[in-house]
Amino acid sequence: MLLRPRLARPLTRVPVMASSRFSTAAAASPVDDADSLAGGPFGLSSEHRALREMVGAFVASEVEPQALVYNREEKFNHALFRRTGDLGLLGVTVDDEYGGSGMDATAACIVHEELSASDPAFCLSYLAHSQLFVNNLARNGSHEQKSRLLPAACTGELIGGMGMSEPQAGTDVLGMGTKATRLADGSWSLRGAKMWITNGAVSDTELGDAFLVYARTGGADVRPSKAISLFLVEKGMPGFSLGQRLKDKCGMRASPTAELVFDDVVVPAANLVGEEGGATVCMMRNLEIERVVLAAMGVGIARRSLQAMNAYANERKAFGQPLSNFGQIQRHLGESYAEYMAGKHYLYSVAKGLDLDSAGNRLDTDGVKLFCTTMGKNVADRAMQVLGGYGYMGDYVVERLWRDAKLLEIGGGTLESHQKNMAREMQALGAMP
Repeated sequence: MLLRPRLARPLTRVPVMASSRFSTAAAASPVDDADSLAGGPFGLSSEHRALREMVGAFVASEVEPQALVYNREEKFNHALFRRTGDLGLLGVTVDDEYGGSGMDATAACIVHEELSASDPAFCLSYLAHSQLFVNNLARNGSHEQKSRLLPAACTGELIGGMGMSEPQAGTDVLGMGTKATRLADGSWSLRGAKMWITNGAVSDTELGDAFLVYARTGGADVRPSKAISLFLVEKGMPGFSLGQRLKDKCGMRASPTAELVFDDVVVPAANLVGEEGGATVCMMRNLEIERVVLAAMGVGIARRSLQAMNAYANERKAFGQPLSNFGQIQRHLGESYAEYMAGKHYLYSVAKGLDLDSAGNRLDTDGVKLFCTTMGKNVADRAMQVLGGYGYMGDYVVERLWRDAKLLEIGGGTLESHQKNMAREMQALGAMP
């Protein structure tokens, strides 16, 4: 089914400009509209193309105008978040029974690509909510849990996130120290802390509304993969508090990040998601879609950076001719376009084959994030180099994209963890695909 297109004006796509000062060459181009004709090279359906048109119009009219201000002020844009709910984007991969739009991994990638071409920080908060909380609960929760929380999450009335990383446990996720102990009445006592949690705080002092939190429930005698369980923890539960909102980040400054503290939080038995000790599969399944949409964010950053670079190189003159006439600049443009298109093809190929209800797709979900996140960072870096002093200034979007891009190589799995995972998966391969 199509998403609910609730924008008041016709959904004609407006290209996002490179900058208000260098924009005449930034009109729609093959870089921007490669998938608009007959499905394009990415094999998108008419439904997917309609989604891209809708999100593109929303980005141009509502996301782009606020991006710089909210990043400078390190503020989360609540009103804009609710608008994504109005458009059906917060539940893009959720069945309509629970208020979602019932689409697939490709649709999720389209939304993340479009949002990141304008405001990666806002997109990161969107990702934490729509994929790490909403999609995670939709795939792993009970009917009662989904019925109670997903409708409000799909409108944006409820803001959610996920707690996995800890102050002393990042890539070594099964080494987490947060523990849940079963009480006599069947409820659980949760103790520990989670770190680097996107949407953990929605202001300097206020928690997000609900979180899917991974905790250790098995002892030392239990195999690590069977020792982790998943819990719904909600704002207002006694002992659940905001440890600190983490500010002054290098990038993604409009996306709130926090430490969450659990001081013997009593979690009802009904808030256990799935089976006791069964959360590792939930975790791995959701990490796959997280990594694919993070790759989509890299593609969005690359696209916008390439547009800015191309526009500037054709408009700015040095020694009496456009910068694009010089071989050094041509190398930046040519390599960036080739890498961008390679990443975009890889992204939509992986997304098309990804079943959101399955696990075991680690080779290419890790691979596409490994490639596209570094590719996005590199293209943003080249864009800054081409724009020179202008690119280094905050008024020009590439400076913000350059800072935002780095997190994609860390969050959702470091580059090093992807390389390790892929090498292990490749041991089972015979011939290469």
